[in-house]
Amino acid sequence: MSPRTDPRQFQTLLREHEGIVFKVAGLYAHHNEDRQDLAQEIGLQAWRSFARFDPSKAKFSTWLYRVALNVAISQLRKTSGSWNGKLEPLDQQHRDSIGAEPMPEPDERLTALYAFIGQFDPLNRALILLYLEDKSYAEIAQILGITETNVATKIGRIKQTLRGQMTGAASTGA
Repeated sequence: MSPRTDPRQFQTLLREHEGIVFKVAGLYAHHNEDRQDLAQEIGLQAWRSFARFDPSKAKFSTWLYRVALNVAISQLRKTSGSWNGKLEPLDQQHRDSIGAEPMPEPDERLTALYAFIGQFDPLNRALILLYLEDKSYAEIAQILGITETNVATKIGRIKQTLRGQMTGAASTGA
């Protein structure tokens, strides 16, 4: 049996990197039940693709991010009509469910930041997720299948947008 078709190896790797699955599911799904379904679908698609995983081309975590984001964005496109294209912003309950460190009392700026991120389109949401995970531009480019230059440009625009929104929110007292 090839190492990349060994279910035990896959289960071990997936368990070691399950945080990726839960973070992506938490960022792209609306309700807890939807997040669970999305996480399960990500796991299934990762298993189906595992035989094509090439450790000489990417780390497992990079490969898994790519699979997870592709599945999440595909699911979002299929179901966006039922959500009217709107996703709820990440709140403390979402961050808890995706395994993020619990925060004592999120201040208004952090709450606003998550609300603004929740309004981004799926690609920009993926970009900011990977950026906040301290992935390099090269890793982000590999995961999303775009150039490093495109990553840098898009992240620059996202930062500019977030700065403007955060400044606007602060000046209006929101």
